[in-house]
Amino acid sequence: MSLQATQAASRPWLAGLREAIPLLGGYVPVAISFGLIAIQAGFSTWEAVIISALVYAGASQFLFVGMVAAGAPLWLVVVMTLLINARHLVYAPNLAPWLTTSRAWPWLMHGLTDQIFALAHTRLPQLPASQRLGWFTGAALLAWASWVGGTALGAVAGDELTRRWPLLGEIMPFALPALFLVLLAPRFTSRRWSLALGSSIAIALLFTVNGLTNAAIPLAAACGALCFYLVKLAPTTRGERDE
Repeated sequence: MSLQATQAASRPWLAGLREAIPLLGGYVPVAISFGLIAIQAGFSTWEAVIISALVYAGASQFLFVGMVAAGAPLWLVVVMTLLINARHLVYAPNLAPWLTTSRAWPWLMHGLTDQIFALAHTRLPQLPASQRLGWFTGAALLAWASWVGGTALGAVAGDELTRRWPLLGEIMPFALPALFLVLLAPRFTSRRWSLALGSSIAIALLFTVNGLTNAAIPLAAACGALCFYLVKLAPTTRGERDE
Protein backbone atom coordinates (compact mmCIF):
# COMPACT_ATOMS: atom_id res chain seq x y z
CA MET A 1 0.00 0.00 0.00
CA SER A 2 1.39 3.42 -0.96
CA LEU A 3 1.99 6.20 1.58
CA GLN A 4 -0.83 8.23 0.04
CA ALA A 5 -3.28 5.33 0.34
CA THR A 6 -2.20 4.73 3.95
CA GLN A 7 -2.78 8.38 4.85
CA ALA A 8 -6.19 8.34 3.15
CA ALA A 9 -7.21 5.29 5.19
CA SER A 10 -5.98 6.69 8.52
CA ARG A 11 -7.07 10.30 7.93
CA PRO A 12 -10.02 10.31 5.50
CA TRP A 13 -10.70 13.99 6.20
CA LEU A 14 -7.30 14.77 4.69
CA ALA A 15 -8.18 12.79 1.57
CA GLY A 16 -11.46 14.70 1.27
CA LEU A 17 -9.67 18.00 1.68
CA ARG A 18 -7.10 17.09 -0.95
CA GLU A 19 -9.70 15.91 -3.46
CA ALA A 20 -11.74 19.10 -3.01
CA ILE A 21 -8.80 21.38 -3.84
CA PRO A 22 -9.71 21.59 -7.57
CA LEU A 23 -13.07 23.10 -6.56
CA LEU A 24 -11.27 26.22 -5.35
CA GLY A 25 -10.63 27.20 -8.95
CA GLY A 26 -14.36 27.86 -9.30
CA TYR A 27 -15.26 28.83 -5.74
CA VAL A 28 -12.76 31.58 -5.04
CA PRO A 29 -13.29 33.73 -8.18
CA VAL A 30 -17.07 33.61 -7.84
CA ALA A 31 -16.89 34.30 -4.10
CA ILE A 32 -14.72 37.35 -4.85
CA SER A 33 -17.38 38.48 -7.32
CA PHE A 34 -20.09 38.07 -4.69
CA GLY A 35 -18.13 40.02 -2.09
CA LEU A 36 -17.60 42.86 -4.55
CA ILE A 37 -21.25 42.90 -5.67
CA ALA A 38 -22.51 42.81 -2.08
CA ILE A 39 -20.42 45.87 -1.20
CA GLN A 40 -21.64 47.69 -4.31
CA ALA A 41 -25.23 46.86 -3.30
CA GLY A 42 -24.76 48.61 0.05
CA PHE A 43 -23.90 45.70 2.35
CA SER A 44 -20.99 45.98 4.77
CA THR A 45 -17.97 43.68 4.67
CA TRP A 46 -19.18 41.74 7.70
CA GLU A 47 -22.69 41.41 6.30
CA ALA A 48 -21.32 39.97 3.05
CA VAL A 49 -19.16 37.48 4.96
CA ILE A 50 -22.03 36.45 7.24
CA ILE A 51 -24.31 35.88 4.24
CA SER A 52 -21.70 33.57 2.69
CA ALA A 53 -21.08 31.75 5.97
CA LEU A 54 -24.74 31.16 6.86
CA VAL A 55 -26.62 31.10 3.54
CA TYR A 56 -23.76 29.49 1.59
CA ALA A 57 -25.62 29.13 -1.70
CA GLY A 58 -23.99 30.97 -4.58
CA ALA A 59 -26.91 31.62 -6.93
CA SER A 60 -29.26 32.34 -4.02
CA GLN A 61 -26.81 34.82 -2.54
CA PHE A 62 -26.51 36.80 -5.76
CA LEU A 63 -30.29 36.82 -6.10
CA PHE A 64 -30.74 37.80 -2.47
CA VAL A 65 -28.37 40.75 -2.72
CA GLY A 66 -29.88 41.93 -5.99
CA MET A 67 -33.48 41.71 -4.79
CA VAL A 68 -32.75 43.40 -1.46
CA ALA A 69 -30.88 46.20 -3.23
CA ALA A 70 -33.86 46.62 -5.56
CA GLY A 71 -36.25 46.89 -2.61
CA ALA A 72 -38.11 43.62 -3.21
CA PRO A 73 -40.44 42.46 -0.40
CA LEU A 74 -39.01 39.92 2.00
CA TRP A 75 -41.57 37.22 1.15
CA LEU A 76 -40.59 37.34 -2.52
CA VAL A 77 -36.90 37.11 -1.66
CA VAL A 78 -37.59 34.01 0.47
CA VAL A 79 -39.75 32.34 -2.18
CA MET A 80 -37.26 32.91 -4.99
CA THR A 81 -34.40 31.65 -2.82
CA LEU A 82 -36.31 28.46 -2.01
CA LEU A 83 -37.11 27.89 -5.67
CA ILE A 84 -33.46 28.19 -6.65
CA ASN A 85 -32.53 25.66 -3.98
CA ALA A 86 -35.18 23.17 -5.12
CA ARG A 87 -32.34 21.15 -6.65
CA HIS A 88 -31.48 19.91 -3.15
CA LEU A 89 -34.62 17.79 -3.36
CA VAL A 90 -32.59 15.71 -5.79
CA TYR A 91 -29.26 15.86 -3.99
CA ALA A 92 -30.21 14.58 -0.54
CA PRO A 93 -32.00 11.34 -1.54
CA ASN A 94 -29.14 10.41 -3.85
CA LEU A 95 -26.55 10.71 -1.10
CA ALA A 96 -28.68 9.11 1.62
CA PRO A 97 -27.80 5.47 0.74
CA TRP A 98 -24.12 6.18 1.34
CA LEU A 99 -24.44 7.97 4.68
CA THR A 100 -23.56 6.28 7.96
CA THR A 101 -25.52 6.44 11.22
CA SER A 102 -23.48 9.33 12.66
CA ARG A 103 -25.49 12.23 14.09
CA ALA A 104 -23.00 14.65 12.50
CA TRP A 105 -24.50 14.25 9.01
CA PRO A 106 -27.42 16.70 9.48
CA TRP A 107 -24.96 19.41 10.51
CA LEU A 108 -22.63 18.64 7.64
CA MET A 109 -25.44 19.01 5.12
CA HIS A 110 -24.94 22.77 5.43
CA GLY A 111 -21.87 22.11 3.30
CA LEU A 112 -23.77 20.25 0.58
CA THR A 113 -23.29 22.41 -2.50
CA ASP A 114 -23.64 21.50 -6.16
CA GLN A 115 -19.94 20.78 -6.50
CA ILE A 116 -19.62 18.85 -3.23
CA PHE A 117 -22.63 16.77 -4.22
CA ALA A 118 -21.09 15.91 -7.60
CA LEU A 119 -17.82 14.94 -5.93
CA ALA A 120 -19.45 13.04 -3.05
CA HIS A 121 -21.87 11.18 -5.31
CA THR A 122 -18.86 9.68 -7.07
CA ARG A 123 -16.52 9.16 -4.11
CA LEU A 124 -18.73 8.05 -1.21
CA PRO A 125 -19.73 4.73 -2.84
CA GLN A 126 -16.02 4.00 -3.41
CA LEU A 127 -15.08 4.52 0.25
CA PRO A 128 -15.50 2.14 3.20
CA ALA A 129 -18.34 3.23 5.48
CA SER A 130 -15.86 4.12 8.23
CA GLN A 131 -14.16 6.74 6.02
CA ARG A 132 -17.18 8.50 4.51
CA LEU A 133 -17.90 10.91 7.36
CA GLY A 134 -14.28 12.03 7.58
CA TRP A 135 -13.93 12.40 3.82
CA PHE A 136 -17.10 14.49 3.50
CA THR A 137 -16.07 16.66 6.47
CA GLY A 138 -12.72 17.53 4.91
CA ALA A 139 -14.14 18.22 1.45
CA ALA A 140 -17.11 20.27 2.68
CA LEU A 141 -15.10 22.35 5.15
CA LEU A 142 -12.47 23.28 2.56
CA ALA A 143 -15.14 24.35 0.06
CA TRP A 144 -17.02 26.37 2.70
CA ALA A 145 -13.87 28.07 3.99
CA SER A 146 -12.75 28.99 0.47
CA TRP A 147 -16.18 30.50 -0.28
CA VAL A 148 -16.21 32.57 2.92
CA GLY A 149 -12.57 33.59 2.45
CA GLY A 150 -13.17 34.55 -1.18
CA THR A 151 -16.16 36.65 -0.16
CA ALA A 152 -14.06 38.49 2.42
CA LEU A 153 -11.35 39.12 -0.16
CA GLY A 154 -13.88 40.42 -2.67
CA ALA A 155 -15.55 42.66 -0.10
CA VAL A 156 -12.26 44.14 1.08
CA ALA A 157 -10.18 44.30 -2.09
CA GLY A 158 -12.40 43.19 -4.99
CA ASP A 159 -12.70 46.66 -6.46
CA GLU A 160 -8.94 47.17 -6.33
CA LEU A 161 -8.26 43.76 -7.87
CA THR A 162 -10.58 44.32 -10.83
CA ARG A 163 -9.24 47.85 -11.34
CA ARG A 164 -5.65 46.66 -11.35
CA TRP A 165 -6.33 43.57 -13.46
CA PRO A 166 -9.41 44.32 -15.62
CA LEU A 167 -9.20 40.88 -17.24
CA LEU A 168 -9.90 39.33 -13.85
CA GLY A 169 -13.30 40.96 -13.79
CA GLU A 170 -14.10 39.42 -17.17
CA ILE A 171 -12.93 35.93 -16.18
CA MET A 172 -14.54 35.59 -12.74
CA PRO A 173 -18.17 35.22 -13.90
CA PHE A 174 -17.18 32.22 -16.07
CA ALA A 175 -15.26 30.32 -13.38
CA LEU A 176 -18.26 28.63 -11.75
CA PRO A 177 -20.10 27.75 -14.99
CA ALA A 178 -16.89 26.16 -16.26
CA LEU A 179 -16.59 24.15 -13.05
CA PHE A 180 -20.23 23.07 -13.36
CA LEU A 181 -19.61 21.77 -16.88
CA VAL A 182 -16.63 19.71 -15.74
CA LEU A 183 -18.60 18.17 -12.86
CA LEU A 184 -21.81 17.57 -14.82
CA ALA A 185 -20.27 16.05 -17.95
CA PRO A 186 -19.85 12.53 -16.44
CA ARG A 187 -23.52 12.48 -15.41
CA PHE A 188 -24.71 12.54 -19.03
CA THR A 189 -23.82 8.84 -19.27
CA SER A 190 -27.03 8.12 -17.32
CA ARG A 191 -30.40 8.41 -19.08
CA ARG A 192 -32.10 9.65 -15.94
CA TRP A 193 -29.56 12.41 -15.29
CA SER A 194 -29.35 13.31 -18.98
CA LEU A 195 -33.10 13.96 -19.13
CA ALA A 196 -33.09 15.97 -15.89
CA LEU A 197 -30.08 18.07 -16.85
CA GLY A 198 -31.23 18.48 -20.45
CA SER A 199 -34.68 19.68 -19.39
CA SER A 200 -33.14 22.14 -16.89
CA ILE A 201 -30.85 23.59 -19.57
CA ALA A 202 -33.70 23.87 -22.08
CA ILE A 203 -36.04 25.61 -19.61
CA ALA A 204 -33.32 28.02 -18.48
CA LEU A 205 -32.47 28.96 -22.06
CA LEU A 206 -36.14 29.35 -23.01
CA PHE A 207 -36.88 31.77 -20.18
CA THR A 208 -33.60 33.68 -20.61
CA VAL A 209 -34.16 34.21 -24.34
CA ASN A 210 -37.64 35.56 -23.58
CA GLY A 211 -36.28 38.08 -21.10
CA LEU A 212 -37.29 36.24 -17.91
CA THR A 213 -33.76 35.92 -16.55
CA ASN A 214 -34.66 36.06 -12.84
CA ALA A 215 -37.23 33.27 -13.21
CA ALA A 216 -35.03 31.09 -15.42
CA ILE A 217 -32.82 29.53 -12.74
CA PRO A 218 -35.45 28.61 -10.09
CA LEU A 219 -37.96 27.31 -12.64
CA ALA A 220 -35.29 25.32 -14.47
CA ALA A 221 -34.14 23.80 -11.16
CA ALA A 222 -37.72 22.86 -10.24
CA CYS A 223 -38.38 21.32 -13.67
CA GLY A 224 -35.12 19.37 -13.53
CA ALA A 225 -35.98 17.98 -10.09
CA LEU A 226 -39.47 17.02 -11.27
CA CYS A 227 -38.09 15.30 -14.35
CA PHE A 228 -35.57 13.40 -12.22
CA TYR A 229 -38.30 11.96 -10.01
CA LEU A 230 -40.67 11.19 -12.88
CA VAL A 231 -37.99 9.15 -14.64
CA LYS A 232 -37.36 7.25 -11.42
CA LEU A 233 -41.04 6.41 -11.07
CA ALA A 234 -41.43 5.36 -14.71
CA PRO A 235 -41.06 1.64 -15.45
CA THR A 236 -37.71 0.72 -16.95
CA THR A 237 -36.58 -2.26 -18.94
CA ARG A 238 -34.70 -4.95 -17.09
CA GLY A 239 -31.02 -4.30 -16.82
CA GLU A 240 -31.28 -0.65 -17.86
CA ARG A 241 -29.10 1.65 -15.79
CA ASP A 242 -30.86 4.85 -14.66
CA GLU A 243 -28.60 6.10 -11.91
